[in-house]
Amino acid sequence: MNVYETDKIRNVVVLGHGGAGKTTMAEAMAYVSGVIARMGKVADGNTISDFDKEEIKRQFSIGTSVIPIEWEGVKINLLDTPGYFDFVGEVEEAVSAADAAIIVVNGKAGVEVGTQKAWDICEKHQLPRLFFVTGMDDDQASFKNVILQLNEKFGRKVAPFYVPMRENEKFVGFVNLVKMKGRRFIGTTSEFEDCDIPDYLEHHVSVSRDSLLEAVAETSEELMERYFEGDEFTYEEIQDALKTNIVDGTIVPVLMGSGINAQGARMLLYVIRKYLPSPETKFVYGNDIETGEMVPVAYDSAKHMSARVFKTLVDPFIGKYSLFKVVTGTLKADNNIYNVNQEKEEKISRLYILRGKEAIEVSELCAGDIGAIAKTSLATGDTFALKGAQVVYAKPELSVPYTFMRYKAVKKGDDDKVAAAFAKLMDEDKTLKTVNDSENRQTLIYGIGEQQIEVAVSKMAERYKVEVELARPKIAFRETIRKKATVTGTHKKQSGGHGQYGVVVMDFEPSGDQEKPFEFAEKVVGGAVPKNFFPAVEKGLQESVLKGPLAGYPVVGVKATLTDGKYHPVDSSEMAFKTATILAFKDGFMKASPVLLEPIVTLSVTVPNSFAGDIMGDMNKRRGRVLGMDHVAGGQQIITAEIPLSELYGYNTDLRSMTGGIGEYRYEFARYEQAPADVQKREIEARAKDAD
Repeated sequence: MNVYETDKIRNVVVLGHGGAGKTTMAEAMAYVSGVIARMGKVADGNTISDFDKEEIKRQFSIGTSVIPIEWEGVKINLLDTPGYFDFVGEVEEAVSAADAAIIVVNGKAGVEVGTQKAWDICEKHQLPRLFFVTGMDDDQASFKNVILQLNEKFGRKVAPFYVPMRENEKFVGFVNLVKMKGRRFIGTTSEFEDCDIPDYLEHHVSVSRDSLLEAVAETSEELMERYFEGDEFTYEEIQDALKTNIVDGTIVPVLMGSGINAQGARMLLYVIRKYLPSPETKFVYGNDIETGEMVPVAYDSAKHMSARVFKTLVDPFIGKYSLFKVVTGTLKADNNIYNVNQEKEEKISRLYILRGKEAIEVSELCAGDIGAIAKTSLATGDTFALKGAQVVYAKPELSVPYTFMRYKAVKKGDDDKVAAAFAKLMDEDKTLKTVNDSENRQTLIYGIGEQQIEVAVSKMAERYKVEVELARPKIAFRETIRKKATVTGTHKKQSGGHGQYGVVVMDFEPSGDQEKPFEFAEKVVGGAVPKNFFPAVEKGLQESVLKGPLAGYPVVGVKATLTDGKYHPVDSSEMAFKTATILAFKDGFMKASPVLLEPIVTLSVTVPNSFAGDIMGDMNKRRGRVLGMDHVAGGQQIITAEIPLSELYGYNTDLRSMTGGIGEYRYEFARYEQAPADVQKREIEARAKDAD
């Protein structure tokens, strides 16, 4: 593959709802540009993008893949992303490396939740974008309806570039609204020839052309005046206005086609080359090493070489690849690179570009281009450069995983293998994380959603030949007391020689501070217990609060006061008083009205206004207390509530079901609170069963 200068590169992320046709459209572009000789199909498992075994098995994208395409002197790096929301981390990584976006909309399904989410992520990252309506070969596809939906959702800046021609219920061509010319496909191929605009389309073309001209007119006061005066714009004026305003996001073109027949892919490639920006118009933020300030860095091949890793691929057969985007300078295959984050130098012997799973060796890559390096210590988000780098680039902003499940190895003795396999999966997917919950003797896997976690487990079995089983996680309850109790703890043992003797009289009562396990005080008078045994009493308390007598959970909020006791000048020892204290604690705790405390979290749910009632009703079912509702932009509300953590199991799936996938949530720990009697009873019985 040729070396391309910065102005000849287009980095375009492909976004959209799951099943909208993103992968098929990317395949069509690869076919039309000559990258592949025949188109693969998702159903057949032979597309460039979906090469992972899990993707082939499930027939949808799980990871981001790169498809570099050469087209009329320009290199287009397509970043094909998953549409299912559990894999949003893959989308966020790809978007951080993109300079523009294609949002794919299914012509039959119309605007879906994934369309809205794609738009929102483009807004967040200020990405120029265009819509591509696919599936136009379907009888039930309606380009007109999709345009109306897009205008209603995103405003008048969404403007059609083309109008489809349909004859005998078949998609046979299109009208180019910029040039006002007809194009008819040659059979079912992507090739087309000029034709007259059909009479039956005159009204539709006129309305759509007005929509395009109105979007152009709104880009400047001068054009707006001329538009209202009925003045015609020249082709050059339209083209110049489109070029400027697509880049700054004030015009969003709509194209269409049929992915299966690769129809429309040629126009899409043309529009990407002509209207979407190169990296030279963009910049990336970095932290200046000397000053500590955040500075914008432009993509420039003339400067000192630096790059940022935006994604990691790990495969047991092809190894580990770090996908990166060159920010400044030119990276060459024989360069020594310096990992700025890890402060270490590494030698690279080969430089690649990835096309799906195929690694193509290249000699160099200029600023703005996307490539890959194999077998280094680089991690996602790392900056690398030639020695003397001044900037560390910002890492991709990734969603926080809140869904968690318990896992354990199916085979005994596989724990180390499971840990190693998860480490590799977490290198690849930064929205996965594992936590060792020693308190409840369980290991937890966190992800965006249940499907992502299930895919990770399936990958482990397939790639690394280790199996784990998933289960509902145990919740970290706490134990405390509600009343005061006075008890005596006695440890007496005689076994020849020195015996063991210690007696403590103690008051146990609530301390009022649930942040601390216990408070220790002594009010011993007359030397009933010598002072040198006080530390042993405190040590006995320290051991006792680790596992409470009620259900074996850690104890909090207890005040223990030593008031009296007895000792023997020969047989008393620290061990005797520690043991006596442990016995007193168990007895006193159970007499002081013990209760279980459950963790309460503060939950924030963001949903459109129309779903607010459903969300609040569901909160009540989960024992939640709604604290407030805040209106935010875009007709949405943030509902804040306090809710027991145990009631959030499966919430990700339920929220998507209630809101059609548009709802989002996050939570953080608030405090512990006394659990209801039925919850306590159930938990105590479950712990007793586990102990048995």
